Amino acid sequence: MKLKVRRVSVVVCALIATLVWLLINPASYDEVFTPVEDTGAEEVDYAAEAVSQASESDKKAVDVLAELEVKGRAPKKGYTREEFYNGWPTVDGCSLRQRIIKREFGDSAVLDGCNVVKGEYDEPYTGEHKVFTDKTEISKIQIDHVVALSDAWQKGAQNLSAEKRYEIATDPLNLLAVDGAANKKKSDGDAATWLPANKRFRCQYVARQVSVKYKYQLWVTEAEKEAIARVLENCPNEPVLGV
Repeated sequence: MKLKVRRVSVVVCALIATLVWLLINPASYDEVFTPVEDTGAEEVDYAAEAVSQASESDKKAVDVLAELEVKGRAPKKGYTREEFYNGWPTVDGCSLRQRIIKREFGDSAVLDGCNVVKGEYDEPYTGEHKVFTDKTEISKIQIDHVVALSDAWQKGAQNLSAEKRYEIATDPLNLLAVDGAANKKKSDGDAATWLPANKRFRCQYVARQVSVKYKYQLWVTEAEKEAIARVLENCPNEPVLGV
């Protein structure tokens, strides 16, 4: 009996000590016991997202640019688009083209099955807000390879495997839904020969090019590196993507 009383006394003393400590250190209570809303997502998804966001925010485009190899263009001989891919693949039953358009339109996208038939977005290359009311208009949208495939070919991709070149051509990191006329002006140019007319997008644009080239171990020319560096002078903290 005396042993039970002694155990109860020890527990009561411990609880009193804990309450006193929490009253003295309220911030510790907030840090340890703040409830987390249950959204139904798996914990591993949160962890992966946290790692992804941390890696993107920690690496700056200007720093990654400094890591890219600088070389002259290799000959374009042997280049065809078929060296990369033969058309948009199907991803989970839907064309990658439609998935990229849906990504850009966000919540405004109206779908008919896999196809986006209505929506709106801020076109990145011109800066214009575009509204699409039927699928005929949407069919005029072009999906641009931010690092043009022929540019990639001349800066290392011809030395990669067919599988890796396919990844470059179909990686959402290297794809944007853009205005056809603007895309035609860009053609296969790099940052030394073409930049978006929308100056507010230039930092994001060159950062995406740096990200793609770093991811697939492609190089830049000296003129290209200088052009990208000039853009990044205005946004030294611009992060890379997917690196």
